[in-house]
Amino acid sequence: MPMLPPDTLHDWDLSPKDAIALQKKLAPRVERGDCIAPVRHIAGVDIGFEDGGTTTRAAVVVLRWEAATAPALEVVEQVVYREPTRMPYVPGLLSFRETPAALGAFARLSITPELVMVDGQGIAHPRRLGVASLLGLWLEVPTIGVAKSRLCGRHADVGETRGEWTPLADKGEAIGTVLRSRTRVKPLYVSTGHRVSQATAREWVVRCLHRTKLPEPTRLADRLASRRDERGRR
Repeated sequence: MPMLPPDTLHDWDLSPKDAIALQKKLAPRVERGDCIAPVRHIAGVDIGFEDGGTTTRAAVVVLRWEAATAPALEVVEQVVYREPTRMPYVPGLLSFRETPAALGAFARLSITPELVMVDGQGIAHPRRLGVASLLGLWLEVPTIGVAKSRLCGRHADVGETRGEWTPLADKGEAIGTVLRSRTRVKPLYVSTGHRVSQATAREWVVRCLHRTKLPEPTRLADRLASRRDERGRR
């Protein structure tokens, strides 16, 4: 997976104060319009923690995109990567805690996806730079944030039927979509990560919905990450 050399975008050894300042500096660099090559592969990313939070685990699953068979998509590559956690838990700064391991996982892929769905926030973040946006800036690929809970913003009630949605807004700015991905199940919070418009982000998540709440890319990444026997780096 082609990516920027280490520390090209920024250093990871940051205090919370410096990380907040960096978020404010990087947020304007996020591209909120569509800049997507024809999609042949979609990656799903799930990032979590083990060993009491001292180890960060990133799982990446790459699916071959075939409109004719979607959302039943073929897994063509998968990686689980672990490294020591670099930053303690600080609300609003999870992207700096999670992204290094995600970059380590992407560096081990042989296939370059044209689109990446991340289990986390994109611009639906108080400083408009969640993990999907930071990862997109580092990898220079289109990314979408697919979160299970709201970090900031307000929204109207969303219909109970699968596919219904309502805008998520914060301080008068549209920052995402609240999407009912499964009937009578809590909605997802979908937001632009990088190089994807909000409308396109929502459309791609809907295209990848199968039988469960999560779109297939992040569902399969979550499933891969939950395999506790996957202890080695691959």
